[in-house]
Amino acid sequence: MFCIMILMVIIAGCSKEEKKENDTAAKAKDSYTVKHAMGETSVNGTPKKVVVLTNEGAEALIAVGVTPVGTERDINLEAVMKLKPDLIIGNKMRHEKIYEQLNEIAPTVYAETLRGDWKENFTLYTKAVNKEKEGQKALEDYKKRIEGMKEKLGDKLNYKVSIIRFVPGDVRIYQKNSFSGVVLNDVGFKRPPLQDKDEFAIKGITKEQIPNMDGDYIFYFTSDKDADKNNEGNTLAKEWTEDPLFKQLQASKDNKVFQVDEVIWNTAGGIKAANLMLDDIEKYFLK
Repeated sequence: MFCIMILMVIIAGCSKEEKKENDTAAKAKDSYTVKHAMGETSVNGTPKKVVVLTNEGAEALIAVGVTPVGTERDINLEAVMKLKPDLIIGNKMRHEKIYEQLNEIAPTVYAETLRGDWKENFTLYTKAVNKEKEGQKALEDYKKRIEGMKEKLGDKLNYKVSIIRFVPGDVRIYQKNSFSGVVLNDVGFKRPPLQDKDEFAIKGITKEQIPNMDGDYIFYFTSDKDADKNNEGNTLAKEWTEDPLFKQLQASKDNKVFQVDEVIWNTAGGIKAANLMLDDIEKYFLK
């Protein structure tokens, strides 16, 4: 009897050890490595609780069926810790200084920048949450929509499109490396000479530089969401667009100057915003 009991203990011990080994093997099988701006990060299994620190990151996850448990603009490390995330997604351009602290809370993946082609960050984020196939499908749908729009736009793609931002203290002309610049380039629109550069923006524009804003179409946005409110951004935009020098621009003479939503054309920066911007392009050029 004693021998039988010893044998049962040995068998039970072996079973526990085998289960532990099987669990470890399963985790190893499900784990994957993500290369990103800060190096390489190993993620065990598909993350269920993801904290995202940028707008475009949140858009990417939602597009592939992942709802973030938290999004942070002003990062509160204690609040992030309380969420007990499986994964944190951030951006080196904004969050480099706190990477190590975040990485102690959960595996952390960073994109390099918030500028340039938004599709690169989108691809990284979908890989980070183990949703590459869904991400590829979303990008394919976007590209198909672009191709359909190009056919409908035809010769209108020869129009030079100018993008302006009116913010007190820093009026800007946006170039090809901005979010709206990337979408315009995807569609195939031309840009005025100073905007047709692989750079982000010309900052600190003065009224003497208003002639550089011209194009066949001018789209502008401010930091104020409601175009009907009498606030600083819209007040500044009104002042500039009613300036005699602005009135001499060809787009102004042709009534081709339009205010658009800054969240869509500038700050959101993700796949949802890109499709909403395509909605606007259809509105102004195809309807």
